[in-house]
Amino acid sequence: MLAAALAASLTIPAAAGAARYAVGIEAGAEQGRVRSNVERAVGAPVESLAPLRALVVETSDPQRLRSVPGVRYLERLRPRRLAYTPNDPLYAKQWHLSQVHAFDAWLERPPLAGVRVAVIDSGVDRAHPELRKRIVAARSFVGGGVKDVSGHGTIVAGIIAAEADNETGIAGLAPWADLLVAKVVDGTGSISVEAEVRAIRWAVAQKARVINMSLGGLRDPARPDRDTYSRLEADAVAYAVSKGVLVVAAVGNGDQAPKRPWPFASYPAALPHVVGVSAVTRGGGASSFSNRDAIYNDLAAPGEAIVSTFPRALTAQRAGCVDQGYTPCATAPFRPAEGTSFAAPQVAAAAATLLGANPGLRAEQVAAILERTAADARAATGCTRCASGRDALTGWGTLDVAGALATLDAEVPPADAFEANDGADPSGYRLYGGWSQRVVNATLDFWDDQDDVYGVYLRAGQRVDVSLSGPTGTNPALVLWRPGAVQLDSLTEPDRRLRFSARRGAKEHLGARVGVDGWYSVQVRLGSPGAGPYRLTLVRSR
Repeated sequence: MLAAALAASLTIPAAAGAARYAVGIEAGAEQGRVRSNVERAVGAPVESLAPLRALVVETSDPQRLRSVPGVRYLERLRPRRLAYTPNDPLYAKQWHLSQVHAFDAWLERPPLAGVRVAVIDSGVDRAHPELRKRIVAARSFVGGGVKDVSGHGTIVAGIIAAEADNETGIAGLAPWADLLVAKVVDGTGSISVEAEVRAIRWAVAQKARVINMSLGGLRDPARPDRDTYSRLEADAVAYAVSKGVLVVAAVGNGDQAPKRPWPFASYPAALPHVVGVSAVTRGGGASSFSNRDAIYNDLAAPGEAIVSTFPRALTAQRAGCVDQGYTPCATAPFRPAEGTSFAAPQVAAAAATLLGANPGLRAEQVAAILERTAADARAATGCTRCASGRDALTGWGTLDVAGALATLDAEVPPADAFEANDGADPSGYRLYGGWSQRVVNATLDFWDDQDDVYGVYLRAGQRVDVSLSGPTGTNPALVLWRPGAVQLDSLTEPDRRLRFSARRGAKEHLGARVGVDGWYSVQVRLGSPGAGPYRLTLVRSR
């Protein structure tokens, strides 16, 4: 639930007792008769909106009206108010803020808890008036200081946390966020995996709740020679997830891939639990440069003509430009600023907003809320090539911050305390102890978390029986792997697979008596679209 201190700031107030409803009248129904029946149902006078075929009634029990003959619809009447609008002079040019409904949930700036967001990028203009109070720690992992000589990192930082309501420049989407700046871009413009991994480790140590990575390496499943997958990077991301950090990354720009548009998200967006973000246009369509991906493109946000902060030393090169310190005066590569790099930090900022409103949320809950409340991109909303529902161009759709916040007053998605447990030992979750039966309640998500793995220690001659129930409406698989399995892949490690169950439906069971002592891996895999909670029951016996 949203903190009590925020309740007065919400645009849509919570229901309490009786409320006012509009009652639509079916075509052909006699209005006077329907009105009389509604009055009898609620025991109170009813107002007619004739000549509109509608009534207005106040009641604390609206359900009884649904069965009244002649009623076409029932709609609760909620007051609409002006949303919070920052007083920053460039706010009007920040079209992305209105498109993602950044402040529509508030009547005034909310007193949200500060949330640490790590920006792993090219550094920052640390003394920028919009950012200096928001930066709580900064470190370079490529030598020297964190000075941003390209401008990329300063744009990202401003999108997230630039000061708001200071009558200066722009407004960050989460001006209450605290920034941790990690510089990983060296003097040649390159990013080493080692620097990236060290930055992730540092961000976790600095208590980051969100990590933004507007960077990436090429993914090409058909050409392993140019695919940049790194096990070290994957392990670092899994480590961050295991510490409760939400990792957000840009899916990448097709004009930097072998062909345009590129059909695969970049790394680290194409890793489990990472929220991969693509770009959309002002008209709601998928940006032509934005990488596509049917699995790892999770969410979209505006990625063109983004107005943000920019290093003042670089904007000074255009001394005649009015908006010094901002992207309208940026150097040529960022004028205008566009790319999935600048869509991702909007999602990171939205995550910080959710965590500020409810600090008890886990990372996977925040990801699920942001994705499932996105505005579906389709032809009706300007994306002519987007299918209804999740698609490869925009994932679940365009970020909707107000929609995400609204879910905090409803039931939030289930948490999963075992993440990240996606691979073989030691990446899985070991079930220690002398138990004879163990029950695990967790979640799977085809797009974000296809595999859960649990380590079970068995002695020679001991038997294990494993039962799986859920997620509802899916077809999961259950696998038991011998000690020493690394990739949990029956093609590369066929001799390591001990038992396998893949019946039709959401229930699976397997059992085996083992021949040697060791840690065995129980894998729960969701290989087709779907998501939700499951229950895993393990029994050890002689």
